[in-house]
Amino acid sequence: MGITKTAIFSDEQNEIANFAKVIGHPARVAILQRLFAIDACVCGDLVNEIGLAQPTISQHLKALKSLGLIQGTIDGTSVCYCIHKENWTKMKSIMLDFLNQDISKQDCC
Repeated sequence: MGITKTAIFSDEQNEIANFAKVIGHPARVAILQRLFAIDACVCGDLVNEIGLAQPTISQHLKALKSLGLIQGTIDGTSVCYCIHKENWTKMKSIMLDFLNQDISKQDCC
């Protein structure tokens, strides 16, 4: 497998790509939607809500947490997750700047 050349791209380009990658899976989108819908920390009931196996949910939670979009706290033997509001706001700002680039009025193709 080849080595990615992320170093040749700007920090912003790499950050946008990382955000797109982590929210590019429907299970992660479903997890985020669930966390927003309940507007509280979730401790363990995501498996029933999403319909995937616990190890799969854990893998997706790990990806979301590693990028900082969610945060977790330990409550006894379970980990509770919620949206990391500051990081979510940061991601929205970066992605909106990228997505709101104007398309030239000039016909090109």
